Amino acid sequence: MNNFKDQSKSMKKSLLLLTVLTLIWGCSSKTSKKEESPRATSEALVGNYVSDGYDKRSEGYDWVAVSITALTDSTAHVAVRSRSDIKKPTCRFDADATLAGKDTLKAVYEGKGILFTLAGKKLTIAAENEADSNLLYFFCSGGASLAGEYTKIEGALDEKQIDQRSFDKVLSLQDISFDVTAQNNELTIQPIGLTVDNSKVTQNIEGYTVTNAEIGDLNADGYPEVLVYLNSAGSGSYGMVIGYSVNNGKSMSQISFPNITDNPEASKGYMGHDEFAIVELSFCQRFPIYKENDTNANPTGGTRQIQYKLKDSEASRKFVVDKVISY
Repeated sequence: MNNFKDQSKSMKKSLLLLTVLTLIWGCSSKTSKKEESPRATSEALVGNYVSDGYDKRSEGYDWVAVSITALTDSTAHVAVRSRSDIKKPTCRFDADATLAGKDTLKAVYEGKGILFTLAGKKLTIAAENEADSNLLYFFCSGGASLAGEYTKIEGALDEKQIDQRSFDKVLSLQDISFDVTAQNNELTIQPIGLTVDNSKVTQNIEGYTVTNAEIGDLNADGYPEVLVYLNSAGSGSYGMVIGYSVNNGKSMSQISFPNITDNPEASKGYMGHDEFAIVELSFCQRFPIYKENDTNANPTGGTRQIQYKLKDSEASRKFVVDKVISY
């Protein structure tokens, strides 16, 4: 009888031990599964992608390349360039895009979405809505379109053939256009449609990278302003704005932009990482606020937005601080 009781106790201990081990194994399995599914980031799409003609470029074939570089975990810059050594470049496109899925980036142009989707080594460009597909012809000449499939390559693109402009964007408003380009540390703004002086302007931007350009009528005089946004190299990524305003449709003059460090209220806790945007009749600058012991990668003071208005002055037009909001 005692022998039976001892066996029963032994079996119960064995079952208890088996149950504990099962639970431990189950938790370990769940942990492993989580580790195998990292959070999606824009890094997954970083690289250079080329059209079919790239492999036959030595035979004179035209080709188009898509270069994707990460800006943050959820954003990237997309640049489309094409062959330029024997003919005028076919396609050109620049935009910042946001992660819209594990393997998809989304850029927005004039309120319409453009998707960049990766499957294996193939990157597909398509309009978010099929009805907007014609939009992709706008960025190419000769009846070509950005739409299609591009193959990822290892290493750099053929520098002897590719369009070397690091930024290129054409902006139009009220029958006046600006062709904004950056190459070899130089920013060039070519106005088109001015009645007196359409001379291009060139500025040295060494140490800075052009990130975007916008157009708007910021003083509601019926003529546009063009603003070019730049970021400095390095961890601080300090922003800079270069802008021009059209004078009664005849010529253009550079806009004066105030130094943020001259405004104690606005610059408190400022360490770069600027974002710029035209919002209706205002120009807005936004950046994270750093407290005394914050690291560059971890600001904890919230966000500050400065709203500027374009005003006339004796020498030229200038941006003047209108509102400072912290949140």
